[in-house]
Amino acid sequence: MTALSVAPRAAADLLAAALSEMPAPLLLIDAGGTVTFANLRAAAMLPGTRPVGLTLPDLLAAYGAAEAPDPGVLEAAVRTTSPAQTRLTLADGRLLDTVLVPLSTGGFALSFEDVTELARGAALALQEPLTGLCNRIGLHERLDAALAESARTGTPLAVLMLDLDRFKAINDTLGHPVGDALLCKVAERLRRAVRKDDVVARLGGDEFAILQAGAAQPQAAVALAARLVDLVGRTYVIDGHMLNVGLSVGVALAPADGASADDLLKHADLALYRAKAEGRATYRFFEPAMNAQMQARRSLEVDLRRALALKQFALVFQPQFQIETGQVVGFEALLRWNHPERGPVSPALFIPLAEEIGVIVAIGEWALRTACREAASWPQPASIAVNLSPVQFRGGKLVETVTHVLAQTGLDPTRLELEITEGALLDNTDSVIAVLNGLRRLGVRISMDDFGTGYSSLSYLQKFPFDKIKIDQSFVRGMAGNAECGAIVRAIARLGASLGMRTTAEGVETSDQLAAVRAEGCTEVQGYLTGRPMPGIEAAALLGPAAAEAPAVPFAAHAA
Repeated sequence: MTALSVAPRAAADLLAAALSEMPAPLLLIDAGGTVTFANLRAAAMLPGTRPVGLTLPDLLAAYGAAEAPDPGVLEAAVRTTSPAQTRLTLADGRLLDTVLVPLSTGGFALSFEDVTELARGAALALQEPLTGLCNRIGLHERLDAALAESARTGTPLAVLMLDLDRFKAINDTLGHPVGDALLCKVAERLRRAVRKDDVVARLGGDEFAILQAGAAQPQAAVALAARLVDLVGRTYVIDGHMLNVGLSVGVALAPADGASADDLLKHADLALYRAKAEGRATYRFFEPAMNAQMQARRSLEVDLRRALALKQFALVFQPQFQIETGQVVGFEALLRWNHPERGPVSPALFIPLAEEIGVIVAIGEWALRTACREAASWPQPASIAVNLSPVQFRGGKLVETVTHVLAQTGLDPTRLELEITEGALLDNTDSVIAVLNGLRRLGVRISMDDFGTGYSSLSYLQKFPFDKIKIDQSFVRGMAGNAECGAIVRAIARLGASLGMRTTAEGVETSDQLAAVRAEGCTEVQGYLTGRPMPGIEAAALLGPAAAEAPAVPFAAHAA
């Protein structure tokens, strides 16, 4: 009997000890909402105030606690005697996840969990470390939530994809610390340009995105895009350097351009691609036709990647004549792509794409090897000119490649002429000039193609002694009706003569154009008047014994 009489008291003591010492913070609340018990962990978590005796509203007020996402959840649960979960943000910044459970005996049990560090870790996982902006995962989560809200309320939203223009050149020439500092300054300008509720994200590299919700569209997106292009394009000063970048923007709207995050981001990216293709430092909105164009581009890209292996490329050779003697002095090797289904594909279409996706390096090496092998078999030692893409200068292997090709084909290096455009010199002039000097040491000659179409041609002539300047065909064709074009051709020809460089007039198609470039002092001519691009066998025949013994004829007789 004695054991039976003390057991309930012992059990009660054990229960009281268990509640008081349990590792989880716990409050007991009566039916009226007043705290009747706080265990040791709850008292430690809520220091400075005795929770017992406080009503639930007074307790929350004592710690400056705010409920999220909806205030008043706990009070409402007490009134309705229903369970509830909510997150409290305390005045000191701590985050507590709470669970309120009704008890069968009346009243409630309220448990806590401090999730401050967990929440901070989760927030950091959604944050881009360099700029502190939202990252791609965070943007996707916010966009999913905004789309759900948009579907519920019918409010449109906009996604803006942003890409910096000319950032790579700054990063490559001044180094990554300067590039990173520039990205941080760009991020700060983006923050200042948007509203408090807009989401700014860095997706990687120099690519950013903005989610604009709760605004009238498309007016708000137009205003923001125009503001961003202007703001980001203003000069930056970093470590004593005055830097300028531009901004291209692509915009997609929901629900018109897509109801999912993936569709909106993809369509905004297509619009960004259009903005960059149409001159950069501007913005474009997504249009349905862009999808079809991108599919066509991807199909062309797939075919282009296979074209070299399937031997679909060919070279044709356009003769270059010396104006004074009327003799063939060389040929320019021109790349052609004959697709079995598409037919001939324009170089203006496939070469920029090959440069963009990187296959131009392999194609360029094939063209160089094929042209040198062809020229080595010619009966006369005419020169062979091969165009180089700016992409071929990256990686530091161009000199090695040319050396190997010359050794493999047996071509005299002095017969090889490599043509570059100013585009090769824009990104990293000093590095490119170092490569050109390496090629010059092999005995190879270097020409500047399309001279006069860039903005700093003269500075390049000062930095590197080119063997030849090729005058762009736009100036040659414009000589007949434009005195300025004639003056430009004259100036380039005289500049070349004073610097000891030959000058080739490109795109000569009429006898009048030939007479004009001859009068202005050009040394060589190339164009449809003097010879269209031809297969290798015809080029060899033009250099054969019969051609050498033929009497000299005026250039007019060379008409196509």
